[in-house]
Amino acid sequence: MNFEELLGSITPEIYENLKRAIEIGKWPDGRVLTDEQRQHCMQAVIAYEHQHVSAEERTGYVPPKPHSHCGGEGEVAEPEEKPIKWQ
Repeated sequence: MNFEELLGSITPEIYENLKRAIEIGKWPDGRVLTDEQRQHCMQAVIAYEHQHVSAEERTGYVPPKPHSHCGGEGEVAEPEEKPIKWQ
């Protein structure tokens, strides 16, 4: 089974179980996730969300901060004004 087939076989219930396993570090039966299993679960959750969940509802979504200095959308830090120190 390749990655695309595996991703296609993930149901919403499996997706929720994977998210929960990542959150608590355990499988539903109580067994602890290994680091490798956690990484694989995260990859599967990210891939599933990319195909089935809107960007605003995805895990880890951070909304962009509004700004007007360049006329576009997105997060760009405003430069801080700092006094010049003469020595």
